[in-house]
Amino acid sequence: MRRPTLPAALFVLSALLTVSVVARAQTDVGLSLYGAFSQKTDGNGVAQTPANSAGGLIELRHISNPLVGYEATYSYNRANESYSSSVRCPVGTTPCNPTFEHVSANAHEASADWIASVHIANLRPFALAGVGVLFNVPVGGQSSTRTVTKPVFVYGAGLDWSLVAHLGLRFQYRGNLYKAPDLTRLFTSTDAFTHTAEPMIGAYLRF
Repeated sequence: MRRPTLPAALFVLSALLTVSVVARAQTDVGLSLYGAFSQKTDGNGVAQTPANSAGGLIELRHISNPLVGYEATYSYNRANESYSSSVRCPVGTTPCNPTFEHVSANAHEASADWIASVHIANLRPFALAGVGVLFNVPVGGQSSTRTVTKPVFVYGAGLDWSLVAHLGLRFQYRGNLYKAPDLTRLFTSTDAFTHTAEPMIGAYLRF
């Protein structure tokens, strides 16, 4: 019997590797619930305090191989902000800037993320990094407020746990870094960066 030549053997090996990569590729849609915990900021004589809240995240994710994965996401949560003066007015001074303002708002975020992961049995740990846009929209009926759009840097890590074919649980932590939104015209911006931590739990459906 004639032995395979080296080019033929390389072709077979390449085909096997291609089939292996395709077999590991997956596309899924995920839905998660999370808590949003944002940091307080201070600057320009203003202290800004975000309220903690709950939210939801939708992900459309595709993973080709351990180093090539990407996703598009949309998330929503309440994003109420409280503003106060961090500089006291001298006694008897008039007029004086307002000392407190509360703004009820909603936060909408869209992002595109790169994902690195590894498949071990029915587990897939992953890490992610990406960029997006954060829309902070005051609830209607509030005077002296405005909608604010900010770029946001996203990072995170998590674990997919496959329960049955095409269905599993997703545990992850995501962090958002962006400039604090100045939703009220009654105060100047703190002009400071803030961070929102988002621990999540959810499920995914693989196509």
